[in-house]
Amino acid sequence: MYKCSGCGAILQDTNKDEIGYTPNILNTLCERCFRIKNYNSYKLVTKDNDDYINILKKINESDDLVILVVDIFNITENLEKIANYINNNILLVLTKRDILPKSCYDEKLKKYFDKYELNILDKVIISSKKNYNVDELYDKIYQYKTSNKVYVVGYTNSGKSTMINKIITNYSNNDSFITTSSLPSTTIDVIEVRINENLNIIDTPGLLDSGDIINYLDESSIKKIIPTTEIKPITYQVRDKQSIIIDDIARIDIEEKNSVTIYVSNNLKIRRAYKQGKTDMIRKEFLLDEKEDIVIQGLGFIKFTNKSKVVIYVKYDCNVFKRKNLI
Repeated sequence: MYKCSGCGAILQDTNKDEIGYTPNILNTLCERCFRIKNYNSYKLVTKDNDDYINILKKINESDDLVILVVDIFNITENLEKIANYINNNILLVLTKRDILPKSCYDEKLKKYFDKYELNILDKVIISSKKNYNVDELYDKIYQYKTSNKVYVVGYTNSGKSTMINKIITNYSNNDSFITTSSLPSTTIDVIEVRINENLNIIDTPGLLDSGDIINYLDESSIKKIIPTTEIKPITYQVRDKQSIIIDDIARIDIEEKNSVTIYVSNNLKIRRAYKQGKTDMIRKEFLLDEKEDIVIQGLGFIKFTNKSKVVIYVKYDCNVFKRKNLI
């Protein structure tokens, strides 16, 4: 039984429509991974969280170090869900630092996660793309690991596989890399990667977040809303009732004087408007305290300074919630 080195699926040469298909069983990649890597052609694979939860339960049977990878731009409201299934010590890795403005302070970003009830030994914030703090991450892995095995867990599209590939590039002679893309469920099953004789990193499929907006979008729309370069936030000084419109996806109606900063992909068009009429989009209402964000899961977040009543209209029934200002 052979596994695809890119996504972990069991290779088979009998059914083109099934996971792991390859025309030659001796290939190291399934056809899906081959097409993602060479043609950027993505084939959606539907998985459910039962598979992932079973993986977490097996990890929980060991005392191995767990690296919990979190996309610093897209922090799920249900981050602590992982703690329902594992009690292992956690090294928290905040990825995609290059997406947030350089003016943000790393220590403040890391401190934000003190509120979570997880067995966090330490935190490091990295950019795999920019090779930022990857040496620090590698040192911390060696500092906290209890065996040669270290598990990597997190929500889908959090940057787990990209991080592992950077570790392979920097510290290993291994020439086999994990398949990555901006789309969900790229990793199908557990993949064990040998870095050296003292370290094997085990990648796991991403936990699916049912509230993420990407669940409602096609491939081209997903690529549009997921930022790939540093975000250029847009700030509005709101003095009376106004609306801020994010592309054709969301509308924010603000009732009172406020300072509002939008953190979304630079590919999206943002504009201010007045006297907006009715809309068919889904309505959500919030009463904000001082210094709170509203997060549209998977799209981005809106930073508010003052107390305010805010109405959000979203095209899709994704998760929208408030939190203390991240930045």
